[in-house]
Amino acid sequence: MFTVRSLATKMGSDIKALKAALRKEVEEKLGQLTPQERQRQSQIVREKLFGLNQFKDARNISLYLSLDTEIDTEPIVRKIFQDRKRCFVPRYNKKVMEMVELHSMEDWTNLPVTKWNIKQPSFKDERKNALDEGLDLIILPGVAFTKNGDRLGHGGGYYDRFLRTICEKQAKPPALIAVGFDIQVVDSIPTEETDYKIDMVLHSE
Repeated sequence: MFTVRSLATKMGSDIKALKAALRKEVEEKLGQLTPQERQRQSQIVREKLFGLNQFKDARNISLYLSLDTEIDTEPIVRKIFQDRKRCFVPRYNKKVMEMVELHSMEDWTNLPVTKWNIKQPSFKDERKNALDEGLDLIILPGVAFTKNGDRLGHGGGYYDRFLRTICEKQAKPPALIAVGFDIQVVDSIPTEETDYKIDMVLHSE
């Protein structure tokens, strides 16, 4: 006989298993995309992003620094600096992710690379924190998305925790826009209470 607590635990385990299965399925498809196709879709997504008022009007923007299997964000970083906006990027430490300021493309070029082959500011560097400075727009990565705002991350919960913190802290929450390849947009994603909804997902189609 299930108690309320044991039933909730079982349901949570089932959702995590469904998430893991979907994550594996999408990641396998991502691995099959050619570099040329990734760049083609990345360019279309960037053009859509640059045309949005949420991007044009934003002064403080955070975004991820991309892996090969993600929408290429280097040109977005470049555009942010060309438009004289402020750029904030992730810095991970165990279970905590913070968004810290990136100062220029030269700063981007000189960032150290983690064991996961991701550029990341060193924790030895003193940088302004987005929680103190405020954000107008957050450009999010992920494994899968739905058009109604559900997002499946890599399983660490970094972004969900960060989004909850900054949206509660700011009087006006930042716009939350995810970017991804077409195969990352799915019909449904199993969700939990801790999952944070996004405002929009941009893909090439």
